[in-house]
Amino acid sequence: MSELNPGRPEKGLSDDALRDATARAALGYFWDFAHPASGMARERSAGSFGYDTSAIVTTGGTGFGIMALIVGAAREWLPRDAVADRIARIAAFLEGAEAHHGIFPHFMDGATGATVPFTPTDDGGDLVETAFLMAGLLTARQAFPDRDDIVDPVNRLYRAADWAAHVRETDHGLMWHRSDHHPWTPKSLPIRGWNECLITFVLAAGSPTHPIDPAIYHDSWARAEQFRNGHSYYGVRLPLGPELGGPLFMAQYSFLGLDPNDLTDEYADYGEQVRAHALVNRAHCIANPGGFEGYGPNCWGLTASDSTIGYSAHSPTNDIGVITPTAAVASMPYVPAESTAALRHFVDDLGDRLWGPYGLVDAFEPGGDWIAPGTLAIDQAPIVVMLENYRSRLIWDLFMSAPEVQTGLVRLGFHSPRLPVA
Repeated sequence: MSELNPGRPEKGLSDDALRDATARAALGYFWDFAHPASGMARERSAGSFGYDTSAIVTTGGTGFGIMALIVGAAREWLPRDAVADRIARIAAFLEGAEAHHGIFPHFMDGATGATVPFTPTDDGGDLVETAFLMAGLLTARQAFPDRDDIVDPVNRLYRAADWAAHVRETDHGLMWHRSDHHPWTPKSLPIRGWNECLITFVLAAGSPTHPIDPAIYHDSWARAEQFRNGHSYYGVRLPLGPELGGPLFMAQYSFLGLDPNDLTDEYADYGEQVRAHALVNRAHCIANPGGFEGYGPNCWGLTASDSTIGYSAHSPTNDIGVITPTAAVASMPYVPAESTAALRHFVDDLGDRLWGPYGLVDAFEPGGDWIAPGTLAIDQAPIVVMLENYRSRLIWDLFMSAPEVQTGLVRLGFHSPRLPVA
């Protein structure tokens, strides 16, 4: 254990104290377990996935982790100057790391910055992971305006990102991956909704140097077969997305920084969307059509994580009896009573099984003995960030104050009280 995580919290803590203990412990993943050379977030802490888990760092997980570090500084769980120094080291490392038209790969070597191919043909830029990374960097720039060693490199990195290089000329689709060695084929798929990638379009549209045409958002992203929904599940109307909502990360990753409250465009009210998604996910676990032992009102949460069959995007239509705590806990800003009840169950009732070196484990099987052996960056960071957004809106306030974010939202046709009035 560590200073951030002295051990499983005692039972019966106040709700605030329980949130504190949970967030502090998850923060340790990005403070104590960061790569020693670069400060970047390692992809995972354990598990056999064909790569060295001690050496490989993740771009998207690092962006999320930067947000978590900012929470740690604001809560005074970590020294503010030390957090700023760590983020400055990450920014300096990225300026020397391998990028592809200013777009970073999914995986990098944490010591050298060299690209580590995600798949044999995915050896170039990953636009979505880069968007997650840039979201964290822009948040840091807003949080530390007095630190030139953060502000200046973040500005350079964002300006260097060539979002437009990922636009396929044949259909004006915004492509997730781009490789100089493996050209797009007719089977290569553009980023289309509804999924976790909304933030990519916002940051791409807001770029001062290499922006995309907003028409791509409307003509490609919003024209996907699984974009509009409008059906009701368990008495809850879901505006967007696949049947029964899909994995809960779709309601979380983009909205670590984007404030969904009163955020609207011609397609949806995004506050309604994320709340409905969480409620449908929970209602499915209560209904429990698969008959899995342990599911119920306080034991819910289906999202992508490790599982009994490997990494899997758990959802109501892909439910194999594995619960991922981050799904329910990081839904705290949307359904606070329901998320608090789940958090208390995970810690007070099941803490002997579910509390590990970085707080709540990645995933577990309520009706069996299986517990995920490793922890994932993309699962621990949303716990820290969303618990803070629920309590203070800190990360929402910082990210939404970035001029580039506001430009991107306005160009795409969004409305929010946070945006300037035309």
